[in-house]
Amino acid sequence: MILRYRPGIIGVTGSVGKTSTKLAIAAVLGPSRRTRFSRGNLNSKLGLPIAIIGDFPEEELKLISRDTQAGEKKVAKTFFWLKVISVGLLNLIRKKRDYPEILVLEFGADKPGDLKELLEIARPNISVITAVGDVPAHVEFFAGPKEVAREKSRLIEQLPSAGFAILNCDDDTVMGLKDRTRAHVVTFGFQKGAEMRIMNFVNVIENGKPAGVSFKMEYGGSSVPVKIHGAFGRVQAYASAAAATVGLIFGINLIKISEALKSYKPAPGRMELLAGTKGTTIIDSSYNASPLSMHVALDTLRDLPGKRKIAVFGDMLELGEYSIEAHERVGKMAAQVADVLVTVGIEAKLIAETARKNGLSKKNIKSFDSADEALDAVQNLIKKGDLILVKGSHDMELGKIVEAIREV
Repeated sequence: MILRYRPGIIGVTGSVGKTSTKLAIAAVLGPSRRTRFSRGNLNSKLGLPIAIIGDFPEEELKLISRDTQAGEKKVAKTFFWLKVISVGLLNLIRKKRDYPEILVLEFGADKPGDLKELLEIARPNISVITAVGDVPAHVEFFAGPKEVAREKSRLIEQLPSAGFAILNCDDDTVMGLKDRTRAHVVTFGFQKGAEMRIMNFVNVIENGKPAGVSFKMEYGGSSVPVKIHGAFGRVQAYASAAAATVGLIFGINLIKISEALKSYKPAPGRMELLAGTKGTTIIDSSYNASPLSMHVALDTLRDLPGKRKIAVFGDMLELGEYSIEAHERVGKMAAQVADVLVTVGIEAKLIAETARKNGLSKKNIKSFDSADEALDAVQNLIKKGDLILVKGSHDMELGKIVEAIREV
């Protein structure tokens, strides 16, 4: 498919912010180029080819996601695969005039060798590394954080000399990879020295409630304001800055980039603002969790207004030998930020215990083994004016709690 249509390929990897960055890039490029981004979690050896073949509805993609267990919906899955094969064959036999000029693809790395296999399917012209952190996601299946970073670096090592490696200037691990590419390196971030610099970041409050984020992006002496509604955390600014850098490479000026970012919306479960029952506000970050993203989420909870700050945290999975330390660090920070803490899962009990040891009252801490067990307790404890952050690894199913307490 790639050989037949020869689209430009933008690859995104990292331990935090991949999906947000992918969506922001699509928002920037969409108005001027035929652009397709990989929907859902199509960042694996199975998912990447599907994203290249066609733009399939989210409901159909759920059939092959972690939301659908093996052995379930066999007939629907069979019809879906037949559809994918048929679309692929038709696109090869009869050249499609509206095939995308640009593919924005997410590259996941759960274990050593994953990116090498994905790069055999599609090689980017532009690669973005969002963030890795000290203890990356999925580190359990690697020898350590350095090996995770080494795996991520494959995405920029394979770039042509005329390509672009877009790197997060604020992440020391990411910047440590810059010598691994022959492509042009362009940096983004908050730090002085970032080529695409984020400045004046603030949380927007309207009528006493969180409404979104606002900041400026500066490049080459010019700056533009950016406002994003219904989403929180610095991850949104990072995603926007990375997308703006891509836009400049494609010749789009900063003003048009700022306008295009108005259409950017975060994916469900990634620091998404929702109205909750009983007059509460929810920050839904239930899709996934890593140590770095947990800390970013707690920073956001601390900075936003709420009569009480409630943190509902699940296990951070696939951390291996780093799990105890990572959960304890989250617990220490939660004690400084949250008024009430609810944990879900065996490992998340370390968050609860560490928060108690660091000053959070035992009466304001509740722990459960599963999301189903926590549902009633969370519904009963929330009150008008509460700001509720929900975050944990996908397999902890904290989305059930969000659905139970959101205003329908």
